[in-house]
Amino acid sequence: MKLKSALIAAAVAAMSHTGVAEENVLNLYSARHYQTDEALYANFTQQTGIKINRIEGKEDELLERIKNEGANSPADVFLTVDAARLAKAHELNLFAPVASKVLESRIPAHLRTEDWFSFSTRARVIVYNKGSVKPEDVQNYADLADPKLKGKFCSRSGSHPYNLSLMASIIAHHGEAKAEEVARGMVANFARAPKGGDTDQIKAVAAGECGVAISNTYYVARLLRSTKPEDQKLISSVGIVWPDQKANGTHINVSGGGVLRTAPHRAAAVKFLEYLASDQAQVYFADGNNEWPVVESVKVANPALESLGKFKADKLPVKNLAMYQTKAQIIFDRAGFK
Repeated sequence: MKLKSALIAAAVAAMSHTGVAEENVLNLYSARHYQTDEALYANFTQQTGIKINRIEGKEDELLERIKNEGANSPADVFLTVDAARLAKAHELNLFAPVASKVLESRIPAHLRTEDWFSFSTRARVIVYNKGSVKPEDVQNYADLADPKLKGKFCSRSGSHPYNLSLMASIIAHHGEAKAEEVARGMVANFARAPKGGDTDQIKAVAAGECGVAISNTYYVARLLRSTKPEDQKLISSVGIVWPDQKANGTHINVSGGGVLRTAPHRAAAVKFLEYLASDQAQVYFADGNNEWPVVESVKVANPALESLGKFKADKLPVKNLAMYQTKAQIIFDRAGFK
């Protein structure tokens, strides 16, 4: 997705360093592309009087832009999805440490680091065809490598961050040897070469092209909330399993962000992150994309998510997902999971 030219033109004008002294401005670089975030940002401005100038783009584009802008970057905050992408910004030394009693008290320790914070979570579940796969046969991620599923497993690319983070969690919990065994078993069970996104995998399972796949929960919830008859028919033919409930719990990933080291409006940036951890923002941030709040006391009334039932979530620290990303990619490459 190319950077939106109209947004850029307006934002660049507003972000020019001639206006750095202006206190009621926040320059946001966001790789989140959800329409519901509009209400989130508008509410922040209404509450604080701080105007948000926003540039949207793909994660790598925005990170490269911030790097190239260097000390003159107008960006105050970087938001994105996936722990590995947030960790990449950290590795590039783009984030500044943030000391905030609000963030420390509201966001659980395993969902934050010293310089970036999670604001919503999503789980990676197993989706199966009710007519061809028994749920008891796919209770764990490792079951996807079982020979009984030969020719039944579909997936998006092994190089996609969602799958890399899942494999990173398997490495963290079980070691590299077990992780590679699982990856090789998955490849042996492919119904077809990896392609498409998570919604494509759900559709392939519903159509019988595959018996089983993995997907982030918000893709499932979108179909459950859809009013289109074809979506309702599709989702009715698949079942959902929360993996690893008797072990470490279902793998989760996050949306999050941090204050940039060169932020010209640092006070506004910290205030914005603290706002994202508020009760009202947590509902906007999470429910708008069918995710869960990170603040445990916040309740989201989302019938689609509620219909999936309660589950035990993996409490692996998000920074550990990033720690094993490179090894996860090496293992996928060796296993032929392209």
